[in-house]
Amino acid sequence: MPNAEKIEKVASIKGRIAASQAILLADYRGLTVHDATELRRSLSSQAKFSVVKNTLLKRAADESGMGELDSILTGPTAVAFVSGDVVAAAKQVVDAAKKFPTLVLKGAWLDGRLLSPDEARSLADLESREVMLSKIAGMLKSEMTRAAGMFQALQSQFVGLLEAYRDKLGPAAPEPEPAVEPERAIEASEAVPEAPDPAPEAEAPIPEPQTQMSEPAEGKE
Repeated sequence: MPNAEKIEKVASIKGRIAASQAILLADYRGLTVHDATELRRSLSSQAKFSVVKNTLLKRAADESGMGELDSILTGPTAVAFVSGDVVAAAKQVVDAAKKFPTLVLKGAWLDGRLLSPDEARSLADLESREVMLSKIAGMLKSEMTRAAGMFQALQSQFVGLLEAYRDKLGPAAPEPEPAVEPERAIEASEAVPEAPDPAPEAEAPIPEPQTQMSEPAEGKE
């Protein structure tokens, strides 16, 4: 009957497995504490390196649907729970195995399947995520530049065709004056000019009364 402490440790291992992109397993016999600490620091950006008891790891793997790990859980086992770039973590483990010959890669679990030691080591030969993203970005940039150049060339050809077509048509004819609407023309023809108001008659001048002057009487001789 497992005690509470073991149940807690199994649950912790299951949590690490669930949060990992992959796990790398290695035999660490002969690895000193200093070497293990150095390896743990080198993997800190990509994975968490821990020494795990096989019995606890087996139970956690079985409960996580990874029962195939039982075949490689022999001898001392150190596990790299990879949460970052799997390829970068594999490179670091392989480099550490070259530096510390006592560190032997047992295998790995990736994408729902168990990888053999050779398959696990082959991960280190792949390009890292950063390199692949850099290449993809370069390809996209090249394609965008090429597409922009093609669009600009097509635009120039289209403008040239429009100018050639305009030259072929010649100068544009002047626009005709708008025709008078028939109804307005009829109204204009039927309109009769109004007679001007008669001028006021001039009043005849009133003659002034003439004053008869008496001729002077001739003097008697």
